[in-house]
Amino acid sequence: MRINVEVKKGIHWVGAIDWSVRDFHGYLTEKGTTYNAYLVVDDKITLFDTVKKAFKGDLLHCIYKVVEPSRIDYIVVNHVEPDHSGSLAEMMEVIKPEKLFCSPRGKKALLEHYRREDWPYEVVETGREISLGKRTVQFMETRMVHWPDSMFSYLKEDALLISSDAFGQHWATSERFNDEVNPSELMRLAAKYYANILLPYSSLIQKLIADVQKLNLKIDMICPDHGLIWRENPMQIVAAYDKWTRQAPAQKALVIYDTMWSSTEFMAKAICDGLIGGGVSTQLMDLRVTHRSDVITELLDTAAVVIGSSTLNNGMLPRMADMLCYMKGLRPLNKVGAAFGSYGWSGEAVKHMTKYLEEMRIKVIHPGLSVLYVPTHEKLRECVELGREIAKAVKQEAE
Repeated sequence: MRINVEVKKGIHWVGAIDWSVRDFHGYLTEKGTTYNAYLVVDDKITLFDTVKKAFKGDLLHCIYKVVEPSRIDYIVVNHVEPDHSGSLAEMMEVIKPEKLFCSPRGKKALLEHYRREDWPYEVVETGREISLGKRTVQFMETRMVHWPDSMFSYLKEDALLISSDAFGQHWATSERFNDEVNPSELMRLAAKYYANILLPYSSLIQKLIADVQKLNLKIDMICPDHGLIWRENPMQIVAAYDKWTRQAPAQKALVIYDTMWSSTEFMAKAICDGLIGGGVSTQLMDLRVTHRSDVITELLDTAAVVIGSSTLNNGMLPRMADMLCYMKGLRPLNKVGAAFGSYGWSGEAVKHMTKYLEEMRIKVIHPGLSVLYVPTHEKLRECVELGREIAKAVKQEAE
């Protein structure tokens, strides 16, 4: 789909909409995504980022609606990840820009990706400004948000921030601005994006937000590289990030499980009963029907994570192993937890899951609850008590 939208006078969205993508390195993008690129028409016509390689035709089509591509003077690469630079080599051949602006680590990454030492690199560091004519662009390195090369581009006169992979969402829409879509759905998808992509870098993002506030920049619009542009009250997403970076848990618990012959499921439901009886909001998440990235989204503001799996081949079920590997990489903070599960002739799953919790620095409040084959009423009462114990710990942590 090829749409050209004028974001502000002389500033055009020239990106691409990917309606079909459903996986983004392990993250379920059930609503697709966009690859946003921005064309600024000034004395020096400048393209900010490109798009995924398969969508280079969409990018060129949008640019042609504004200017002949060969008239573009500069290209700015805010982020080298292939969903934003995948069509860069082709665009360099078409445009032949005077300069290619990137961060110091951006140049290193571009050379490692595309092996083109002949490109007209212009390395910019935090605080560097360039003039496009009527406009001034100020650059800010944002290392590890979420790659080492990442940076922001701030158009001073327009009070517009091109924010690379920060403040985005994976959402393919015909609309381009936040005030044109359902705000609740927008914030849900923004939270999912943060939880699944940026969560490990929360301390860096918190520092970045503080640094931006110190600069006292006027920001009327935030243009991320994915999803909707923040036109109405753009600082709402900055405030949300400030909250998410702190990972302050609500009095909420997740019980996440996979089961073989329903015994672990019986245990999970009994644990939920104990949590709810203990006054903690609780959600039961069955990995047979729930994607790992949706679990992580719910985990963002959760105080307790209780995980359960049957034992299979002296280990946990594959979906739980996948879930815990994914969760560990995202490094959630400020949580308590415990493990449970049923077993037949051996019962190692609970031990392995407890070890994962410990490695994630989740405060383990129970050594783990195991049940041989099918839980009896007495064992289910133990599960209820485990839920109550976890609820008590959640409330104590909140004090």
